[in-house]
Amino acid sequence: MDPPPAADSDTEPPVMVSSSSHTSRLKYVSLGVLVLQTTSLVLTMRYSRTLKEDGPRYLASSAVVSAEVLKIITCTFLVLMENNYNMRAMNQLLKEEIVNKPVETLKLAVPAGIYTLQNNLLYVALSNLDAATYQVTYQLKILTTALFSVSMLGKRLGLYQWLSLLLLMAGVTLVQWPSDSGGDAEEKALSAGSQFVGLMAVLMACVSSGFAGVYFEKILKETKQSVWVRNIQLGLFSFVLGFIGMMVYDGQSVRQSGMFQGYSTVTCIVVALQAVGGLVVAVVIKYADNILKGFATSLSIILSTLISYFLLKDFSPTGLFFLGALLVIAATFLYGYERKPASSSSGIKV
Repeated sequence: MDPPPAADSDTEPPVMVSSSSHTSRLKYVSLGVLVLQTTSLVLTMRYSRTLKEDGPRYLASSAVVSAEVLKIITCTFLVLMENNYNMRAMNQLLKEEIVNKPVETLKLAVPAGIYTLQNNLLYVALSNLDAATYQVTYQLKILTTALFSVSMLGKRLGLYQWLSLLLLMAGVTLVQWPSDSGGDAEEKALSAGSQFVGLMAVLMACVSSGFAGVYFEKILKETKQSVWVRNIQLGLFSFVLGFIGMMVYDGQSVRQSGMFQGYSTVTCIVVALQAVGGLVVAVVIKYADNILKGFATSLSIILSTLISYFLLKDFSPTGLFFLGALLVIAATFLYGYERKPASSSSGIKV
């Protein structure tokens, strides 16, 4: 006859309380990191693309390549840490996982190419849209990710999730609705043209983000491998493809003034945030549940709006913008609320 389990129960509550307190603390730290990374990257990127400086402005394609190099270096160091700073063990691991498995490695060429395109598109978008409008519109990646998850991974969406996607589209439409701003006809035409370019860039980035994210998730489920090794593989392909893209589109500028033309302290901060920020979010996001992710998105949109209006002075809010932003925030919470129980019941981690 098995002994009764009551004997162990006296010692468990203190441990569970401590663990619960620690987890709760990590959740709020995660919330802070998510808001800080998301908001600071968008605002510094926007600021760097509109800053008036002497000489040529830095090349977006160069910043993308630099970020990939920094990401590879960071992930290599993290793999070295996982191997107790043993260089031989790390080299052996990288050889086995990257060189000796060419088919598995080549699978990452597809998402790497799409991520490279997406990163370049974000620079185009933030060169033509204010940070607040960009932040709200970029939430359409929830829609594209959901659609690709349904078509590629066979996931099912609940009623509230479909409703949230409709709210999301309605909110983004209101945010992008043209306003009767002051100024002459020529200025209005230039503003409308710039906004259209920015909108197209964001929409293409949302589609590429959704597809690449789901494709990468599918690969991660099929193979068991360190996420840092995967990011090294992604970074290598992204670096090669990004460098080729830079030489094709900006080759003349690179040959004339060098790859790092126009770089400043702000540019270096943007590159660092784009490279390391994504890795930090990848680590902390597992501690943040869907409700906290919704809070992070909402706070990021609010902060971007306030800073764009008061500091960057490149944003004039309208009633339609506030209504659209409110719908997008509501859609983010509604989608996350329904998604959590659905994923736990199906056993699929998102």
